[in-house]
Amino acid sequence: MASAMRGKTGQQQRRQFLKTALACSSAFALSGCLGSSLGSLPGDQVQPTAQPQTTGEVIGTGSVRVGLLLPLAASGGNASIGTVFKNAAALALQNFPNADVQLLVKDTGGTAEGGRSAAQSAISEGAELILGPVFAPAVSGAAAAARATGVPVIAFSTDTSVAARGVYLLSFLPESDVKRIIGYANSQQKRSYAALIPDGSYGAVVEAAFRQEVGKGAGRIATIQRYKMSGSDTSDLVAKTAALKSVTNNIDALFVPAGGGVPPLVMQTLVSQGANLGNIKILGSGQWDSAQVKNNSVLAGAWFAGPEDKGFQGFARRYQSTYGATPPRNASLVYDGVTLAAGLIRSAGPQRFQQSIMTNRDGFIGIDGLFRFKSNGLNERGLAVYQITGRGTEVISPAPRDFRTGF
Repeated sequence: MASAMRGKTGQQQRRQFLKTALACSSAFALSGCLGSSLGSLPGDQVQPTAQPQTTGEVIGTGSVRVGLLLPLAASGGNASIGTVFKNAAALALQNFPNADVQLLVKDTGGTAEGGRSAAQSAISEGAELILGPVFAPAVSGAAAAARATGVPVIAFSTDTSVAARGVYLLSFLPESDVKRIIGYANSQQKRSYAALIPDGSYGAVVEAAFRQEVGKGAGRIATIQRYKMSGSDTSDLVAKTAALKSVTNNIDALFVPAGGGVPPLVMQTLVSQGANLGNIKILGSGQWDSAQVKNNSVLAGAWFAGPEDKGFQGFARRYQSTYGATPPRNASLVYDGVTLAAGLIRSAGPQRFQQSIMTNRDGFIGIDGLFRFKSNGLNERGLAVYQITGRGTEVISPAPRDFRTGF
């Protein structure tokens, strides 16, 4: 990038990159404004050479090929998320008609072998970057194929075990939620915590992060109750919630990371048990970002961490207008992935997908706000803290606009 940036130092490059992104009036302008502000770059002058013939669906007509690996024929209803993600990718290119990107759509079937085969197919057809897959097994398969050729992967799985050097997760990771909400609670003088955490891999990750962040704030953990959920059977959750009554006089924060029907049920159970909730702040995660939780009056006053929602609201309106349906919250991931690829193609020239560019410590701005990739493949996000009103939410701590301010 040094030659493309006319001799600027690495630190100056990073600052200019982020400054340019922040200057955009909308996250949707990322790819366009990054390129236009940096002037003519060496990569702009490279004439595309003859490329292999593509097979399957292609979105876009640019000269730089990017594999888009999705579960389009997966079992168990998972194909629907593949279709939604493909629609979001197409919408990204519709909003940036001059993006020099050609997306090679490949079906993973949601499996490891499917991910490996899809990645091999995309790479053999000239893909310089892989976007996706969505599910962890397919990410593992795709990563194995991509690693052998040095092609980086930006995946959408929340399973951090599949992250690695060159395999970056763009998804919303539970560690970021915990860091933000517990960090904010610490800043508001919350010192004694309890938690209700689901059994399983998600719960294990959340618990480890919870213990770390409470410790950073010199707080104490009165109890952690782990519950099992089996389909609609909430008996263990109810029992573990009831067990919290004995500590409610000794805590000032209760962390309930699971979303859906869990937070309302927890509150209803505590109230029915006569628990003293007057001095307790209920804390949640990004899984609370749903109408079911945000519009529930029993949770009014509770806090949770999540990405900025203004960008997503604009994206959702565009998606609804184009496809006649409301997109799920994580549909913005693939939109940001395509936009990021387009921005790097335009701003970084031939070095566009090198690790030093992908792990730019100043990060990038997308629909969901500030994010950056770490060298181990995980990400960090600038999240906001919301308070539930019972009729939606209000921001009580805005998302940071850069990583230097700390959060």
